[in-house]
Amino acid sequence: MVASQVHLVRHGEVFNPDGILYGRLPGFGLSKLGHRMAQSAADEIISRGRPVASVRVSPLQRTRESAAPILAAVGVEPTIDDRIIEPTNHFEGTVMRRALKKPQNWPFLINPLRPSWGEAYASIAKRMRAAIDDAFESVDEGDVVLVSHQLPIWISHLSVAGERFWHDPRSRRCALSSITTFERTTEPAEPPAAEPGPPVLRLVEVGYVEPAADLQASATDVGAV
Repeated sequence: MVASQVHLVRHGEVFNPDGILYGRLPGFGLSKLGHRMAQSAADEIISRGRPVASVRVSPLQRTRESAAPILAAVGVEPTIDDRIIEPTNHFEGTVMRRALKKPQNWPFLINPLRPSWGEAYASIAKRMRAAIDDAFESVDEGDVVLVSHQLPIWISHLSVAGERFWHDPRSRRCALSSITTFERTTEPAEPPAAEPGPPVLRLVEVGYVEPAADLQASATDVGAV
C-alpha cells in the first residue's frame, strides 16, 4: 500500500515589517497571526479524521514553525525535504518596489516565461513532483503532509492540471496556510486517449481549502512576488 492522499500546506504569515523579499534567507519566522494560521491548518487536517503517517517540511524557519501544530497533533517527527523549499530569486533580500527602479536589475526581468529572475518553473515542477511521488511511496498507509511555500505549491497545481507555468504572481490560488490535496488514480484523463491502453497511475488534485481565510484579511505579508 502507499499513502492515500498527499496534502501540500503553505506556511502562515511571516513577520516581515520591512517588506523584504525573504526567499531562502534565514531568520524569517511566523508572525503571531502566522502561528494562528498554522494552527488553523492543523485543525483542518485533524478535523478530517484521516490518519497522518508522515509530515515532511521545507528546511526554512517559517515552514518548520508552520508544521509544529500538525506534528503536535499527529505525534510524528518531521522529515526535512530540501526539494520542497522556496525557489531561488535574484531579488532575495530586497524590497521589490525599490529594486525594480534600479537599471542593474532590469536584465533579470527580461524573460518572465522562465522566469529569468530565479529558478525555472520547469525545475520547480520537477523537484516538487519527485517529492510528491516519494511522499506517496514513503508510508504503508495513511496520508502525508508536505509543508511548503506558495510558488512550489502553485507550480505543482499547474503541472498536475496541465496548464502553462507562466502566470501573474498576484493570481496564485494559494493563500497562507491553505491546503492543496492530491491523490493517485488509474482513471483516464479527460478526454480519454484515442487508443486505450493499460492503466496508468497519474496524479490528480482533489481539494483546495483555506482554513485561515478569516485571518487572511488581517495579514500584512502575503508573500507573493
